Amino acid sequence: MEHLHVRANGAAFHVARTGQGRPLLLLHGWPEFWLSWEPVMTRLAPRFTLYAPDLRGFGDSDKPGGPFGPDQQAADMLALMDTLGIPQAGIVGHDVGGALMQPLARNAPKRIAGLFFFDFVYPGIGPRMAEPDRLNNIWYQSFHQMEMAPALVGATRESCRIYISHFLKSWSYRKDAFDDVIDVFTDNFLKDGNLAGGFAHYRAAHAGRVQMMKGDAPKLPPIEVPTCVRWAEHDPLFPYAWTDRLGETFSRLDLSMFAGVGHFPHREDPDRAASEIGGFFAHIGWS
Repeated sequence: MEHLHVRANGAAFHVARTGQGRPLLLLHGWPEFWLSWEPVMTRLAPRFTLYAPDLRGFGDSDKPGGPFGPDQQAADMLALMDTLGIPQAGIVGHDVGGALMQPLARNAPKRIAGLFFFDFVYPGIGPRMAEPDRLNNIWYQSFHQMEMAPALVGATRESCRIYISHFLKSWSYRKDAFDDVIDVFTDNFLKDGNLAGGFAHYRAAHAGRVQMMKGDAPKLPPIEVPTCVRWAEHDPLFPYAWTDRLGETFSRLDLSMFAGVGHFPHREDPDRAASEIGGFFAHIGWS
């Protein structure tokens, strides 16, 4: 595993790289950083060159000065591809990564061979995210808007560990998926600016999510890049039923359930996750 430190779009980024072959760009979610992809990267390395950046605000990449959402993250990734000399890549993402893949695909479709998603927010979820029986699952999105949130979570190492491990464990169906890296994740989020940097995504995305939950999201033409979605069977945040309108956002969609996992398929079952990713990019001729 190589660790690159490069500049793009006016910021410094840390990127983990391994493998050989066609390039795949792996985009993490919250509360994650590049390390979340390591099990998948090691399995795909014989077939692809894997690039796993820390998004701006996370890991060892620069931190934004304020709210920083999917549109800005998409611009970062396009500039990062330029810096790394990648004219076209397959894009794989999850959660926050899945959110930024949508404007990336709309703004630069010719730079993308294909899109592979695990669970993520898209406009078709709509008002369902705000239904009364779902509100207990998204309280953290409101908490992350608060100025005091980084100071409270980061008050001590133990408070940070409790907070981050709560999500990694409670959102997983296979509860031991992160046991070997909980301390590494805690130390990562205790680095200067990383709690506020991760929360910056939620501050920037808040207005758009409220619009979506009111049913007022703007109507956009479907993304025409070949797209594969493998949606977890047991995700407590995003039920599989919410995939019913994906065809309105992606016109060339390959959708199926990823059985036996929760919100983090790439950590909970990396063997199958790598197989699904590799299979999709082979199917579209990108391998």
